[in-house]
Amino acid sequence: MTDAADLRRRTAELLAAYPPATTDRLDFLRARFDAGLAWVHYPEGLGGLGAPRSLQAVVDADLEAEGAPDNDPRRIGIGLGMAAPTILAYGTQEQKRQYLRPLWTGEEVWCQLFSEPGAGSDLAALGTRAVREGGAWVVNGQKVWTSSAHVARWAILIARTDPDVPKHRGITYFICDMTDLGVEVRPLRQVTGEAEFNEVFITDVRIPDSRRLGEIGDGWKVAQTTLNNERVAIGGMRLPREGGMIGPVAKTWRERPELRTHDLHQRLLKLWVEAEAARLTAERLRQQLVAGQPGPEGAGMKLAFARLNQEISGLEVELRGEEGLLYDDWSMRRPELVDFVGRDAGYRYLRSKGNSIEGGTTEVLLNIVAERVLGLPSEPRTDKDVAWKDLAR
Repeated sequence: MTDAADLRRRTAELLAAYPPATTDRLDFLRARFDAGLAWVHYPEGLGGLGAPRSLQAVVDADLEAEGAPDNDPRRIGIGLGMAAPTILAYGTQEQKRQYLRPLWTGEEVWCQLFSEPGAGSDLAALGTRAVREGGAWVVNGQKVWTSSAHVARWAILIARTDPDVPKHRGITYFICDMTDLGVEVRPLRQVTGEAEFNEVFITDVRIPDSRRLGEIGDGWKVAQTTLNNERVAIGGMRLPREGGMIGPVAKTWRERPELRTHDLHQRLLKLWVEAEAARLTAERLRQQLVAGQPGPEGAGMKLAFARLNQEISGLEVELRGEEGLLYDDWSMRRPELVDFVGRDAGYRYLRSKGNSIEGGTTEVLLNIVAERVLGLPSEPRTDKDVAWKDLAR
């Protein structure tokens, strides 16, 4: 079994063969993947060595010390945090070999085609249809709130393949080529002035059955793997102390004593402690992942992430007084990632409003925590045994 010493030896061999200072960035990342040092807990031949997940930190530390490039994980977060674990769990060997390497190196960006105008919180009510025609599926529908759709090469997509069964049972999971004819991406301008999200119109797009993940009708089950990993990726990201939203507020407090009041001090102390508790809880959750797959606990972390971001950004605006009302740039942009700490307090305040919607609404996540973590009785569901086609819409 691979241990820390073996990983350090393999890392040293990679660095010797591909010195970061003289090796093209993409060539280095490809070589790292092929050496099994991309995500060491993945199987051999797929960027890993079947090693314990906890040993990834050994590789990362040695590579960072030598100035090796990373794969810009924030830019490809949907691929790394959602698509990859789903492909690993449900993909064929051919699918794993085709998609995982360019996904990890960042050559191909992924997006997520799940939410719809009429199926956001109640995702299982989705109406995008996929109809089988020979060896392909013809897909028609509309998706919304799609991050990175404007730069994505591939998308993970769920669509309704059987309207005659209850909504959770008639869904199938696909991989969609975002460059296909019939895929139209339109920007959604937000309150921040940016169009970070998109709406995607899908018209007669043919998806080969070879791009189906899991069995026909098992799409909801497959999607749970994606959603559980998404919530961990959002709420359980690794941060240093005072990382994230609490950092700029604490910095302003230390550097601007003229802004301080007793009330603001008490609120800052409370939020600082809560942010640190959330950070340590996220670290514990990541350690639990070493032993298995993410579960509903990620929903609790995502809930805390959203609430804290909104409360901290509100405190920051109030702390800065008139300065907090200023906004640096309203120009229309289509960014590839969200930069909370690289913008001003006004941006953080406005952008954090979306945290309680994206990655699962607060209301839905509260239900998940209540039912799947605390074991409380489920809410009554009158549509549980009703065919999707017979549901009121």
